[in-house]
Amino acid sequence: MKATEPAGAAEDRRRRKTRQTRNALATAAIDLILEHGLAATTVEAIAERADVTRRTFSRHFTGKEAAALDFVRGDGDRINALLRARPADEPPLAAYRAAVRVWLADRENPAWHVRPRMRRLLALVNREPALFAAYERIRVDAQEESIRILAARLGTDDVEDLRPAVVVDAAAGVLTAALRVWARHAGDDSGAADLADLVERAYDALTETAAEAARHRRGH
Repeated sequence: MKATEPAGAAEDRRRRKTRQTRNALATAAIDLILEHGLAATTVEAIAERADVTRRTFSRHFTGKEAAALDFVRGDGDRINALLRARPADEPPLAAYRAAVRVWLADRENPAWHVRPRMRRLLALVNREPALFAAYERIRVDAQEESIRILAARLGTDDVEDLRPAVVVDAAAGVLTAALRVWARHAGDDSGAADLADLVERAYDALTETAAEAARHRRGH
C-alpha cells in the first residue's frame, strides 16, 4: 500500500511548484521582452516559453508587465518582512534603512538587481510607459504595506498620523533615487556603481539634509 503523504509535506510541495511556475513565467517574460521588445512580446509567447498554458499564466499574473516585474514585487515583500523584524525600539527611518541594508547584503537570496540583465530591464522601465505604470503600482503597494508596518510599530493610526507615511515616502524615495542613478549604467557592468554603496550615500544625504533643516529651524 502506498504511504499517504503528510498534509504539511504536500502543502509545501504545492507551494514550491507554484513558486517554480511563477518564477519560470517571470523569467520567460524578462527574456522575451529584452529579446524582442515589450510590444512584440505576447502573453501566449511567455506561457509557451515557460512551458505552461495561457490559463496558467492568468492564474499568476494580470499581464506581461506584471510578470516581468515579479522579482521587484517579491523584493518589496522581503524588505517589508525585514522591516517587521527590526527591533521595536529602533527609530522608523533607521529601521527602514537597516531593512534595505540587510536585503541588499543577502547573498543566499540576492536582491533582484543582482540577477542577470536586471539593469537593462530597469532602464527599459524608464522608457516604456506600460512597464513604468506596472513598476509604480508595485512600488506603491509595497510602500502602503511599509506604512502599515511602521504605524503598528509606533502604535498609531496610519491614516490619522502622518509620521509613518512621511518616513516611508522619504526612505523609499532615497532607494528609488539610488536605483535611478544605478540604472543609468545599463549595459556597462564594469563601470556601474555598487547599488548598496549608492543607497548608503543617499541615506546619508537624507539624514544630513534633515539635520541641516533642524539646525536652520532652531536658528530662527
